[in-house]
Amino acid sequence: MSEENKHEEDKTPGLFCWHELMTKDKEGSTEFYSKLFGWTHEDMDMGSFKYRFFKNGEQSVAGMMEITPEMGECPPHWMSYVTVEDINASTAKAQDLGAKVVKEATDIGMGKFSIIIDPQGAGIALWEFGEGECENS
Repeated sequence: MSEENKHEEDKTPGLFCWHELMTKDKEGSTEFYSKLFGWTHEDMDMGSFKYRFFKNGEQSVAGMMEITPEMGECPPHWMSYVTVEDINASTAKAQDLGAKVVKEATDIGMGKFSIIIDPQGAGIALWEFGEGECENS
């Protein structure tokens, strides 16, 4: 990859493209991963909450959100996102193949995502890149 494209996302369908930590202790998780991996962090105002990016040098490597009471009994976990060309078609196909859709396709500006539970019980997120790029990537 050329120097000018080194921060451009690889939008190839089927690749893992992002990892996100859902936690009940945002500051404790930040301290743990910063000490473990040497990550720094940067927050992005998302309106109703601040999204935290973990960075390795200048590159964003993961994100983090705090579990809110509205999320119910959601346990702390890491969620991986896989790139798809068409979020609606991929979500429908997953459902046809036996997946449970736990978060319908949702547009967040920089892209669209859905969350599914596969027939064996494992969760994964599907991600369709939008036209713009995330300013922290």
